[in-house]
Amino acid sequence: MSTEVTAPMSGSIFKLLVKVGDQVKLEDELLVLEAMKMENPVYAPVDGKIAEIKVSEGTKVQANQVLIVIE
Repeated sequence: MSTEVTAPMSGSIFKLLVKVGDQVKLEDELLVLEAMKMENPVYAPVDGKIAEIKVSEGTKVQANQVLIVIE
């Protein structure tokens, strides 16, 4: 079963901290989203493996857009 990690708000991807295949645990930091001149960390909602990364650094994203898939 996979879990989609979505953007909590609109902004741009400042830094990706994981790559496909990485194992992550609940609350591991996955990426940093820059919005309103602030850096907002996005955390893993579950334990699992990074199955897919749908964005790259510099990508502009909308609120609720899928960023990463964890399985």
